Amino acid sequence: MRSSKQRASENNRSISGQMYTLHQRLYHALNLGTSRFYDDNTRKWQSTDIEIQRHVVRSIAAFLDSISGDTIHHPLVKIIVQCMGRSYPHSVQVEGFRLAQCLVRNEENCLKLLSLFGEPIVNAIVSEMRKQNSLSGKAANDQLSLLREACRLALITRWAGKHHIYFWKQGIDSVLLGLLLEDFHDNLYQHFLSLKEQMSIAQQVLSSNYLHALRGYIWDILGWLATHCGEDFNPKAHGNELHLNILITCSCWFFVDTIRKWCQICENDVVDAVKSEPASRAVLMMIFSPCKYIALRARSTLYEILKPNGKEYLKHVLHTLSYTASGSNLGMPNVLKLVINLIGLTCYSVLPQYQRHVIKGEGIKTLLVLVKWFLENDVHIGRLSFAPHLLFPFHERSCCWVSTEDWEGKDIPLLYSLWVLAELMHNSGSGRNILDIFAGETAYTEAELVSKLQKICIDTSTPGLRWYAAYVLSYFGAYGFPSKIEKRIGKGLNEKEYVDMHLILTNGDSLSVHGVVLAVKCPSLLPSKELHLDENTFDGSSVRDFTRKSCGELRKEIRLSAHVDHQALMKLLEYVYWGYLRAGEELVKKLKTLAKRCNLQPLLQLLCRKSPKWGTPFPSSDLSLALGPAGLPFSDIILEAKATELMCWTCSFCSLSVPHMHVHKVILWSSCDYMQALFQSGMQDSYSQTIKVPVSWEALVKLMDWFYSDKLPNPPTGCLWDNMDTKEKLCELQPYVELCWLAEFWLLEDVKEACSDVIGSCLDSARYLSIKIIQIAANFSLWKLAEVAASYMAPLYRQLCDSGELEALDEMLVDMVRAASVRLSQEGGSNSR
Repeated sequence: MRSSKQRASENNRSISGQMYTLHQRLYHALNLGTSRFYDDNTRKWQSTDIEIQRHVVRSIAAFLDSISGDTIHHPLVKIIVQCMGRSYPHSVQVEGFRLAQCLVRNEENCLKLLSLFGEPIVNAIVSEMRKQNSLSGKAANDQLSLLREACRLALITRWAGKHHIYFWKQGIDSVLLGLLLEDFHDNLYQHFLSLKEQMSIAQQVLSSNYLHALRGYIWDILGWLATHCGEDFNPKAHGNELHLNILITCSCWFFVDTIRKWCQICENDVVDAVKSEPASRAVLMMIFSPCKYIALRARSTLYEILKPNGKEYLKHVLHTLSYTASGSNLGMPNVLKLVINLIGLTCYSVLPQYQRHVIKGEGIKTLLVLVKWFLENDVHIGRLSFAPHLLFPFHERSCCWVSTEDWEGKDIPLLYSLWVLAELMHNSGSGRNILDIFAGETAYTEAELVSKLQKICIDTSTPGLRWYAAYVLSYFGAYGFPSKIEKRIGKGLNEKEYVDMHLILTNGDSLSVHGVVLAVKCPSLLPSKELHLDENTFDGSSVRDFTRKSCGELRKEIRLSAHVDHQALMKLLEYVYWGYLRAGEELVKKLKTLAKRCNLQPLLQLLCRKSPKWGTPFPSSDLSLALGPAGLPFSDIILEAKATELMCWTCSFCSLSVPHMHVHKVILWSSCDYMQALFQSGMQDSYSQTIKVPVSWEALVKLMDWFYSDKLPNPPTGCLWDNMDTKEKLCELQPYVELCWLAEFWLLEDVKEACSDVIGSCLDSARYLSIKIIQIAANFSLWKLAEVAASYMAPLYRQLCDSGELEALDEMLVDMVRAASVRLSQEGGSNSR
């Protein structure tokens, strides 16, 4: 047999020397601490020495940064998969599943990992979930804990991807059914079962306590599988049709039983509702599944189960929602009741037999009151508030890693309210009927509701909420995705400033446009040869020659097909520039054809009023794709940053040897009043024009990010920030101080406010940094920022005096800190701000 040294030598030959060195450094760094077992039988590394902690964090970061491309296949990494296998001890398997959960906490990382190890990870998950029949004796508790970790990892089904195919190939439907039925085996149900027989099985599952703690995961996995099924998914080809049907029946039975219990005050059990919410949600996901088979099966099954008391339950649901909308108490029992009743009303709204009863019961007006209440009271309720099975150690922020927001976000009741509102409006008939709903409405006028929904699209970060706000807007003739940046860029369509293209229709009409906007938002309208410039082929002089030759040609006339309608094209350009458009039903018909030809799928989805698919990203309004080499043919001005010894280079495109950026006049003109005045003061329309911006390159990059995407990049956070020394932190904050000064000069209040917020948040975590910032702020005459820094120094005033650190400041700044300290003392402040 090979020795461990021989195996290590073979492994090391397959990786770079740098990666091996970093791995050894990490190994030795970890040995500086200690490892011990805790009461919960978990083993953890620890050290009380802050320098050792910093050394370990840096060693981990350096090693992880070295893992990319083919190196991720190395045994040092593949061990993210092997330790979950059955051949390893129980404790190792548990940690393997937990480590995998840690690595798949957001969609991007999850899909990267699954692209490399998707099939073995799914095999490990399903293999462990299949072992439920072996739960017996002393090993039962250990096995249950491992089964729970496998179920948690199976929640990777919440993201679409190829791994769903692996789950179906492994018979995930039979596995889930086995976790519900104690004596289940794959051959138990092979013959046909009537719906009545399936409901009898569901009744048995409801009354059983078998693996009760895992049911939240079971229903969530089922719901995600249904959500990400293809339209033509066939359970006969990918699983056991009967097993899937039984799962659908069980979830519908659980859901209706939950509604029934809410109708009976004496059984108003919060704990039971917590356990029933995942099943209710699974029904919702299946009813709206893109898979025709699952959606139809779920709807027909739910209707049959509701037959005896469905109308009675619906009346109670509507009454409960109306009562909740009129009150102000949203404690945990009411949150659960509200969420499950909203799910219930959404499900009722797609059953034709109940749609008329929902509308006659003033369901739409009730929802309008709810939407108003949520928006005016700023209520934020995420699913973790009432789904405790999702709470586990790696879910929240860990060190410098911050979890990204899920598609449904932290406004679940508002999301469900908009969802069911859209479905009811869809089923209420013509647009005239929708307008009639607002006759005498006291919650919202139509104009007020439209304004509120547009605000959600602009100011909210949750993709699902923004999608459903846009979906509801489509029923009021407003189609699209409004945003802050497009609100600025839209001015370019009306003002016709710095246009470089003309769209010519067959009747001779001409529409003036900007190449950069079309290139990013609707490239299908540009001739294909305008899009051949590939940044991967840049070789300096060839790019420069191409651009100089094409510069004049870009100011061209583009002749369109005779099939393009003038009015429809105008509306399409309105969408391209403003992010949304308004149109009546007749014009919508023409726009559907044009949007389809231009490959504007998100707009086409709204024009066709198709319900948003769960997990679909909200369309980006980011124009930053126009920056850099890909945007050079359309750029018409250069911004030059302050030159420094460390940041000077020669651009092969324009031969400038100072930090600079090629940008677009129309973007600057629409984003900054100062630039408007500058351009209108006599600057000639020349490609080689340069504007010197008196800030560093880092500050200029951040400013352009704001202009092109309405986002300001943030400095590092968490341990990455904590482990920087004062000099490194100051380097990170310097560009934000520069932008504060420039924003004041250029009248960019939003930029100034955003930069001030960034600086303030960093000073809060490093108060001694305030000494440096207050001096820099004073040098830029940013007195408000200096006062902010002084307020963070105030609790430390006596220590700073004793240490002599205030001696480096001007007397005026020392007085500012002293005054802030006095105010803090008078207000009864403490050392913690």
